[in-house]
Amino acid sequence: MDLNYTPAQQAFRTEVRDFLATALPKRLSDKVRLGKRLSKAEMEEWHAILNARGWLAPNWPAAYGGAEWDAVQRQIFEEEACLAHAPRVVPFGLMMLAPVLLAFGSEAQKQHYLPRILNGDDWWCQGYSEPGAGSDLASVRTRAVRDGSHFVVNGQKTWTTLGQHANWIFCLVRTDPDCKPQAGISFLLIDMDSPGVKLRPITLIDGEAEVNEVFFDDVRVPVENLVGEENKGWTYAKYLLTHERTNIAGVGFSNAALTTLKRVAAATMSGGRPLAENPHFAARMAQVEIDLMAMRTTNLRVVSAAARGQAPGAESSMLKVKGTQIRQELTSLLRRAAGPDALPFLPEYLDGGDNQITDLPDHAPATAPGYFNMRKLSIFGGSNEIQRGIITKAILEL
Repeated sequence: MDLNYTPAQQAFRTEVRDFLATALPKRLSDKVRLGKRLSKAEMEEWHAILNARGWLAPNWPAAYGGAEWDAVQRQIFEEEACLAHAPRVVPFGLMMLAPVLLAFGSEAQKQHYLPRILNGDDWWCQGYSEPGAGSDLASVRTRAVRDGSHFVVNGQKTWTTLGQHANWIFCLVRTDPDCKPQAGISFLLIDMDSPGVKLRPITLIDGEAEVNEVFFDDVRVPVENLVGEENKGWTYAKYLLTHERTNIAGVGFSNAALTTLKRVAAATMSGGRPLAENPHFAARMAQVEIDLMAMRTTNLRVVSAAARGQAPGAESSMLKVKGTQIRQELTSLLRRAAGPDALPFLPEYLDGGDNQITDLPDHAPATAPGYFNMRKLSIFGGSNEIQRGIITKAILEL
């Protein structure tokens, strides 16, 4: 699946591989490789390692501590990090809020929040979805009413990923209920330790409490925590979502998953020969690899445009749809390859314990939980049905 890289790009890939070989702790890569859950401290450890190298924020300007990589460098790093089983970098502050602050935030907000994101002082989560307002974000009902130098916030957010670790949340709030839905939304930064903020975990089908509900009861938020202009939050929300959807495509994760799938299919016997030689299974593997190659090229184009200051538009919806389909197909194929070995559900193993079933292959215990967890990909970040509507309207002009 190699593209035609220049000598400088190949040298950068070698630099990345050397860095990962020496800086990535084996105990972290082993947990990622085996599909085990990382603790907050372990995610923060990798965050700090990347920050010390200056590689934590690849898409930020150098003036704010970013690596300022071009699109090819970013893709190379993502591919190599995933192949090395590096922990996923938590995206909410780095790849979602930061682009909004850089484009629309005040200089005071940039100077305060961006260094804290890099240093790990703040862990951000996203306050977009609400009961009754998921993909239809224009229906948000969480209210923020101006009271002197503060907004008073009341309402609820849901599906707040990793909110249990966060000390800040960026929120869409309704500041004008008397105009059309999109025109009355603002983008607000809220301290999770503020009086009146409560969090309640939601346990997903794979047994992990990865997402949460967040409740706001007369939460007072300083006016200076408003990003951009009041009632202009819909513009900023759409800008953020294009970056989120591009990240959800997960080219590097799919590339690493395909490598694992090929290894498992070659080692798994079916009907007296390797599963990889089964015509039906081999055809599905070939199709997903072809799709991944095409998406990899499209991703480069979109990320390259973003690096030139162009917010990815409907193209990010294309990446989100195809990227999630590919990642779901890869987990489906791996589950089929694991067969009965995927049946045991061992939460103590996923949380870091040893695999007590000694005859179970290393990849097997996390196969089914991974499959179930990936079902969410076609829903969050705007459901794939909504993305198809965006593509139809913006690109096909139908």
